[in-house]
Amino acid sequence: MVWSVEFDARVEKDLKKLDRQAQKQILDYFEHRIAPLDDVRVYGKALRSQFTGLWRYRIGDYRAICRIEDETVTVLVLRIGHRKEVYR
Repeated sequence: MVWSVEFDARVEKDLKKLDRQAQKQILDYFEHRIAPLDDVRVYGKALRSQFTGLWRYRIGDYRAICRIEDETVTVLVLRIGHRKEVYR
């Protein structure tokens, strides 16, 4: 099963703040590691408290906060940022 990865409009702004190498690393991560999986929860971690229902993926010093939509086989990326700032 191949998952589609979609990016929220805010993610484009988040990515533009990062250097080119980090942008490439993040986009490659979703394209080559997450999209081809049968179970996208293998690499992610479920978040708790105010982020219940969301998942996070570690990509170096950056984190991607996502919502996994099983019905449409989609990973919706909601935020991308440095690990210090992404949860604020």
